[in-house]
Amino acid sequence: MELADKTLNCSDCGSSFTFTAGEQEFFASRGFTNEPKRCASCRSTRRSQRGDGGGGGSGSFQRERYEAICAECGTQTTVPFQPRGIRPVYCQDCFSRQRSSGF
Repeated sequence: MELADKTLNCSDCGSSFTFTAGEQEFFASRGFTNEPKRCASCRSTRRSQRGDGGGGGSGSFQRERYEAICAECGTQTTVPFQPRGIRPVYCQDCFSRQRSSGF
């Protein structure tokens, strides 16, 4: 199937932008089924506002940490999720040992 450039409207600024045949091929190769909603400028602005630069956490975003007591050694530690008391929580060292022993 021959792809042709498409003109789309940006959902943020309302300007029109071109979704090229090459971009369409790239989207299809990655399994993306939706067309882009934002022009390149608005995508860039949105990425910088999120703080991740689009690289999957390579920016200044800091995940909230929660204090917990390690179920194995009893040391106080912080974890990137809120413990609910349903499962044991481990410090980094004990978690690594648990993981290497195959749980």
